[in-house]
Amino acid sequence: MAASLNRAGTRVVACYNFTGTPYVGHDVLPEVVYAYGLKDAIDKAYLKKVVLHGYTNTRSDEFIDIAVESFLKETSSLRPEGMLPKLAFFASTIDEVKTELRPALEKALERLRPLYPNIPSEPILVNVGDEKLTTNDEIREFNRLDTENSKKQFILLVNKGREGWNCRSLFGVGLFREPKSKVFVLQATMRCLRSIGEAQHTGHVYLSNDNLETLNEELLQNFRISAEELQNTASDKERVQIRVTEPPVTIKLKRVRKTYTMREKQITPGVAIGLDPTDKEKWSELIERYRLLEIQQSGITAADAAQASNNQTFDHTLRREKREFSRLSFVAEVARYLNRSPLQIEKLLDSTKEGTDGLVTAINQFNELLYDIVIPRLFSELYDLDPKEETEEHEVELIKLPPNGYYEVTASKDKIVRLGDVKEEERGKSFHLDTYCFDSNPEQQIFWDLLREQKVKKLYFTGMLTHGQSDFFIQYIDPDSHTVRSYYPDFLFERQDGTFVIVEVKADNQIEDVVVQAKKEFAQQIAVASGMEYRMIKASDASNHAYRMLM
Repeated sequence: MAASLNRAGTRVVACYNFTGTPYVGHDVLPEVVYAYGLKDAIDKAYLKKVVLHGYTNTRSDEFIDIAVESFLKETSSLRPEGMLPKLAFFASTIDEVKTELRPALEKALERLRPLYPNIPSEPILVNVGDEKLTTNDEIREFNRLDTENSKKQFILLVNKGREGWNCRSLFGVGLFREPKSKVFVLQATMRCLRSIGEAQHTGHVYLSNDNLETLNEELLQNFRISAEELQNTASDKERVQIRVTEPPVTIKLKRVRKTYTMREKQITPGVAIGLDPTDKEKWSELIERYRLLEIQQSGITAADAAQASNNQTFDHTLRREKREFSRLSFVAEVARYLNRSPLQIEKLLDSTKEGTDGLVTAINQFNELLYDIVIPRLFSELYDLDPKEETEEHEVELIKLPPNGYYEVTASKDKIVRLGDVKEEERGKSFHLDTYCFDSNPEQQIFWDLLREQKVKKLYFTGMLTHGQSDFFIQYIDPDSHTVRSYYPDFLFERQDGTFVIVEVKADNQIEDVVVQAKKEFAQQIAVASGMEYRMIKASDASNHAYRMLM
């Protein structure tokens, strides 16, 4: 187009594109000028303020009920510009709308209508792109949501209203299921922040805890990308081209494979399952993971989340819908899972320390205990598992050669260390890449300490490229999602005696995190099988040069 205009004797002076997401795929468009980022727009009252509500251990019907009640409590008295505040729920599939969201929403509204008589008589609008569920009338209603005459207050959406949906009277969004696309969480939840009226109102975002974590990750990534494009305005970020130092470094790792053979064993009478509500301390510790908590976060940045005054926690455990087991249905459920005769199972349950009736009392308080505690414990009483372990040795590359000659990352300028930044006599000890970009000061500090340590023969920073560019990873089972994931440790170094040490630098408050501990467990297995050591060091120790424990 510019060339055609040039031939016609004119030219393009500038092209203005007013968008909040100036991306093509994952790449930011060049020469984009940001007047206001998301946080600045909220601080300056160009957008609504935001409160994030994250829910742990909840089911979809509970989630809808609590979110709708919270939304009505916050907005029932509001009519900005004469418009009814709206709440939108985003579903993953049409079937989810039909079988879960709409029935749960109708049930919640039926319960809440006596408390909030101003709820419209037909407040639900469905827009899912299916003519059987979304009529032309509903499409018209969807297009007139931002009018004083609109009486639709609760919107159920599938693949609608993400990009470019400008509904200023939208005061809340809800997303329970974890979508396939992480950016969908960011796109969908930010729909309710458009400003309306003269005062700065508040948008409410209702998410499952997993989606809340995804949202925070996407916001951090979004801010980081925005900072990259502001390099000419004193940004501390720099886009760096990373090249592999040839020949690529390879090491030998042993992968561990485990198989299990099941063997029946003799049942022991009087075994304790471990469910005793009278032991208050142990019982409280046991049920903590099953409590239904709401975490309210005022503000949208990591700094906001870190301020205790911005966060509140509410316990909704008593609102959970529970199945009331009888002795008969309890025995039947256990027998179904263990694939044994109900008479056998009843005899086994009666022989436990708690007895069948005691176990029924416990699981009727928290149904999850049946599947997480009772059935696994009984399984271990019925069977032994004989493990068989096999190791396979692989030669892996610390870094793969990039197809276009280099990798590209963005990093803080003060955390970039290039090959030319170190003394000539130290260069041969490290740098399988010509540049290392560290995430934190503790990582950078331990790099310098180990580089200058006489007992270290070779040192490699392996925690930088973690999206398939390296074969040096450890597979582990995520304790939250129960899926197999890949973990890339921070450092690998070789001592002068030829032994290797895998090192992970972790923030002090994350050391005991269950995911971190799962990574540690699997990493230690691989390290032992490969004749290596695995060490985790606190960030505070790394910052204070307390690295001798690694030697």
